[in-house]
Amino acid sequence: MNAKKLILLAVVALVLFFVIAQPGNAAGLVNNVIGFLRDAAESVITFVSNVFS
Repeated sequence: MNAKKLILLAVVALVLFFVIAQPGNAAGLVNNVIGFLRDAAESVITFVSNVFS
């Protein structure tokens, strides 16, 4: 098994453990990540519309 697959397996195991052990915190983390991505997308959209207007 190469290192890349081993690291991926470890990350998946940690995420599953976090979701099972602390589902409320995991949901809050996902909500924060989605909010960050939404804000970043809105900023990019604003930038592009200002460039082309």
